Amino acid sequence: MNSCQTDTAIEEKQITSDPGYHHDLDNNDNFSPDGEWLVYDTRTDDGGIAASSKIEKVNVISGEKKILFEIKNNSEVWGPGAGAVSYSPKENAVVFIHGLDNSTKENPYQQWRRTGVIIKDANPNVPIYMDARDVTFPFTPGALRGGTHRHEWSGDGQWIGYTYNDAILKALEDSTGKKMNLRTIGVSKNIKPVKVDQDAENVSGEWFSALVVRVVPEPTPGSDEISLAASDSWVGANGYVGKDGKKQMARAFLGTVIDKNGKKVPEVFIVDIPDDITQPGEFGPLEGTKTSFPMPPKGTVQRRLTRTADTPNPGCTGIVRSSSDGSTLAFLSHDSKGIQQVFLISPNGGLPTQLTEHDSDVSGNVRWHPDGQHVSYVWNGSIVLCKVGSSAFNDRFSLLTSPTTPAPTNMVWSPDGKNIAFNRLVVSGKDSTQQVFLREVR
Repeated sequence: MNSCQTDTAIEEKQITSDPGYHHDLDNNDNFSPDGEWLVYDTRTDDGGIAASSKIEKVNVISGEKKILFEIKNNSEVWGPGAGAVSYSPKENAVVFIHGLDNSTKENPYQQWRRTGVIIKDANPNVPIYMDARDVTFPFTPGALRGGTHRHEWSGDGQWIGYTYNDAILKALEDSTGKKMNLRTIGVSKNIKPVKVDQDAENVSGEWFSALVVRVVPEPTPGSDEISLAASDSWVGANGYVGKDGKKQMARAFLGTVIDKNGKKVPEVFIVDIPDDITQPGEFGPLEGTKTSFPMPPKGTVQRRLTRTADTPNPGCTGIVRSSSDGSTLAFLSHDSKGIQQVFLISPNGGLPTQLTEHDSDVSGNVRWHPDGQHVSYVWNGSIVLCKVGSSAFNDRFSLLTSPTTPAPTNMVWSPDGKNIAFNRLVVSGKDSTQQVFLREVR
């Protein structure tokens, strides 16, 4: 593939057209392992994920549609809802958010009231509850106490990473008025089931779970402490090679620090994750306490990679994305002219390098092509593909779609890199819905 050329004869193809609900890819890994199916949720503008009663998949060749999971009598207001779905790279199975089954008007779908559910294509509507949830004291090691979101499989299919909000600390926040419901990051590993006490708010899970990023309500100004961790993804398909020459599982993310002047600044971080996540670490028990988060396992190492806080244009944005070999992370930040560009950095640290040189902001949706030599993103209303390297920038990038308003969103590459799927907002009368489109890339 030559990134500086685009076959203008190839047109994008609309894959879905059902009115009344979105077909939301949601920045996830939506292609089946064979690249023939795309999975999405069915949220609405008014109800969001709570209103998504179905997880569907569509065949990119024939347009055939199948329902993988459906919640009967789902409320469009309080759920429970099912959404933000991703395919495993190794088997025909998907994982997604599922709100708690006891969701009601008084106790609706919330960030801290949900869990991850796996569905195997061969067994639709047979949920496998992935992460355990235990909100009744004493808490359980291997279980969490809130809600997981935007689940992502590792390349070997044995780990799932996600963002997380804690119900115990949300209740404490409500009673004290002190900010404690801090978003952070966790992982689950397919090593053993976790059984918890029977309760309408509890869920036993088939995988062992732990939080891996430590957040604090009030970071010390100028330090590497963070109050929020999000915009995360796996580093490499199966980790990266550390300075010691060994392969290391890790997640890259944005962590919000406080600069010396007291301002919040999102910076790029990485957390190295031990193979054994069942042993408690130095900061406290894996299951947490009544007044503190579940704490990271022994051997977890959290590191800051960027230091933009003292620059004229501080901060990083977008999901931090890794090349498939784990050697390079891509993220958005501002150049010396104040323009938002794509930057690259090694998971081992060092100075970031600027990949793009556009004359206006890159708006987001950074994804690596599977070949590890190209990065796609949205700029000026178009999907752009840019080759890494030091040759002239104008020779390294090309437009994959024509400029539109609104711009395409939620791009995802097929495993073989021959197709890129994305969402477009399609207006039909009074109805505006996110539909799935496909663009072949030669």
